[in-house]
Amino acid sequence: MGSIWYLIRIIGFYCVTILPIPVLADDQMTVPMHDKGAATYYVPVSIAGWGTGDFLVDTGASYMAINQAALNSLKANDQAEYVKHLIGTLADGGQITVPVYRISSVMIGQDCLLSDVEAAVFPGNTRNILGLSVLRRAAPFRFSVDPPILVLSGCQADTRTARLR
Repeated sequence: MGSIWYLIRIIGFYCVTILPIPVLADDQMTVPMHDKGAATYYVPVSIAGWGTGDFLVDTGASYMAINQAALNSLKANDQAEYVKHLIGTLADGGQITVPVYRISSVMIGQDCLLSDVEAAVFPGNTRNILGLSVLRRAAPFRFSVDPPILVLSGCQADTRTARLR
């Protein structure tokens, strides 16, 4: 019986020391998400020249979307540049033509800085959306609901907070 326990301990030692253990890479940033009901998850996003707000994480949206008020603030602070117009399909199947702007810098959570991000601009006071135009830039990314976190990889390092203030 003693030799079996010895063998189990040896196998356990090798499993612990040799087999890879999944961990986050050094360049991955974890951003906590919060559920505002109806299984919709939001993350804090800071945009230079605008401020900080909650953005809906939407992997079905092709673009990051901001509202007209956010664009007005960004333009007043020279943080947005017109790129093009596009025809977007809404969740209800309708279509809308919207302008797309390049935003100087976007911070997702407290650690994930991205520069020169494209965002579609929707009229009125619509909710802001974190779509694939941003998430692709932070790929590979992982969206988890339990626990509710967004893990991002393609973030820029250093000088993060200084560039947004």
